[in-house]
Amino acid sequence: MVQPDTDVLVIGAGIQGLGVTQAAAAAGHRTVCLERSHIAAGTSSRSSKLIHGGLRYLETFELRLVRESLRERTILLAIAPHLVKLVPFFVPVYRGMQRGPWKIRAGLSLYALLGGLGRDARFQTVPRAAWETLDGLNTEGLRQVFRYHDGQTDDAALCRAVAASAAELGAVILTGAQVVGASREGRGWRVRYRTDEEVRELAARVVVNAAGPWANRLLDRVTPPPPRRSIDLVGGTHIELPGRLDQGIYYTEAPQDQRAVFVMPWKGHVLVGTTERPFEGDPATIEATPEEIEYLREVVRGTFPALDHEPLAAWAGLRVLPRAEGAAFHRSREVMLVVDSRSRPSFLTVYGGKLTGYRATAARVLERLRPSLPKAEAKADTRTLRLPEE
Repeated sequence: MVQPDTDVLVIGAGIQGLGVTQAAAAAGHRTVCLERSHIAAGTSSRSSKLIHGGLRYLETFELRLVRESLRERTILLAIAPHLVKLVPFFVPVYRGMQRGPWKIRAGLSLYALLGGLGRDARFQTVPRAAWETLDGLNTEGLRQVFRYHDGQTDDAALCRAVAASAAELGAVILTGAQVVGASREGRGWRVRYRTDEEVRELAARVVVNAAGPWANRLLDRVTPPPPRRSIDLVGGTHIELPGRLDQGIYYTEAPQDQRAVFVMPWKGHVLVGTTERPFEGDPATIEATPEEIEYLREVVRGTFPALDHEPLAAWAGLRVLPRAEGAAFHRSREVMLVVDSRSRPSFLTVYGGKLTGYRATAARVLERLRPSLPKAEAKADTRTLRLPEE
């Protein structure tokens, strides 16, 4: 049996890895997180900045995911009020849209029901007389506008807050530490990582692979190879436009393929996203393409014709989705946890996961690993532990 330097070793300091790091430290376990770059270097700083239940997931009947996400939204509003805010969302419905008023109303009704029918879960129809106040929203062909509430955040700042909380609980987070290999020793693992051109080692009882788009590439460096899932990497682009929106976030439909697209205020400008396209190659090379940028500009031209459509910036991130035929838009967003052993897991890979559900995912990871971890005295409960301010 390898004598462990740590109980839990997490690879990856995106929101999923940081959530597991915080949860493990809160549970009283010695915890180390290794990150090849810096905190929130990948997808976790390139999201749509939303803490939401996922209204569109109702189309694919992912009711459990929506219910859990709405519960997690409530928790994050309480433990991170400086980072997560409820804001108005507007859903304009135009002639010719795939999702007509009855469908939107039915979806919002179910969304409110899954949210507990509380005040924050209610929705309303915006009267026609108020349409002119909606940030220059195009009213030609407009049939109805719905208003509800969901959460917005700064995704990178949320990651930093979770990292700071984990550190306060005793976790060690090492950035600039690239894992070069891992090997099984007894019931534990020995992990080798490079930092400042020096290769070091850590022995751990359990390893959590939270490398996001790099997860399967990391598994290629593990001996013996743990189980893996076949995945697709799906690129998503956002653009930042000059101008501002004062009333809230707009949830509209792309005319090209009926995908849902958000147009939202963001740090004094307008953020628009996102797209979906298959991606192959090194995840570090993902970039916004001219076609994706034009796709999003066309959405804005149809919805907010008076806005300046020349982007100030554009960036892309990657989603990890289960491999399947058909459009990525309709695939499940449920997180996948894959372990090397059902009875006594010591290596767990996290595939996918949503920003909103990071805390619940981390709790699930710790529960799966419990048989392989020593008994420990919990230091905190992440359901109520307030995240620190920067």
